[in-house]
Amino acid sequence: MTSISPQPRVHVHDDADAMIGAVADALVARAQAAVAAKGGFSVALAGGGTPRPLYERLATSPYRDRLDWSRIHVFFGDERCVPPDTARSNYRMAHDALLSKAPLPPANVHRMRGEDEPAQAALGYTQTLRSVFRREWPQLDLVLLGIGDNGHTASLFPGCACLREREQPVCAQYVESQQEWRLTMTLPVINAAAAVWLLADGDGKADVLARVLHGPYRPDELPMQYIAPVADAYAWWLDRAAAASLSPMS
Repeated sequence: MTSISPQPRVHVHDDADAMIGAVADALVARAQAAVAAKGGFSVALAGGGTPRPLYERLATSPYRDRLDWSRIHVFFGDERCVPPDTARSNYRMAHDALLSKAPLPPANVHRMRGEDEPAQAALGYTQTLRSVFRREWPQLDLVLLGIGDNGHTASLFPGCACLREREQPVCAQYVESQQEWRLTMTLPVINAAAAVWLLADGDGKADVLARVLHGPYRPDELPMQYIAPVADAYAWWLDRAAAASLSPMS
């Protein structure tokens, strides 16, 4: 069987709480190192239920106190095309869990404008990325990802047109399975990041994680298999339930 390349470093923890604690420690350390090395840290947040406890933990001591928030820029890997104050908004979740509680300058929070016409919102976020990073293709310090039981990540769904986008860093598309428009960072942006971390917990993710990791390699059916960062810092952070179907060799 063909597996994804490069292989992620798989971190397995006893439960979801232990996994979140380990990710929080690692994220703070990476942010501190980036600020020390180049004066700033950029992160693209993931939506969904799994990362919310991470954001809540980062908003509390001692984690909040260990970060120089004035040097952190927050982006979003994807967004539903809904207003920012609705329950389905990834921005709303991150705002409630972290952004409203951490001393982040408002100018350092870069949300996708899900309330705008989708194509215009994608173009607008492309312009935001290029303005902040001052380059055609941004390189984030960290991209956080989740995974759906169908193998999608960010808003890159099986068979979707955005999987083939190589000219723009942000793509808008109507996702039939969700019956809604989505915005998403594209594969070139995700794979160019200095670090890409997947967070997953619960036995409901065990089967799809095993299929992604062990093959066969069918990335149009399992978009997570397209995640192949050029940097070495590709990691999966899992609890034991999510890792239950992985080979001991992974």
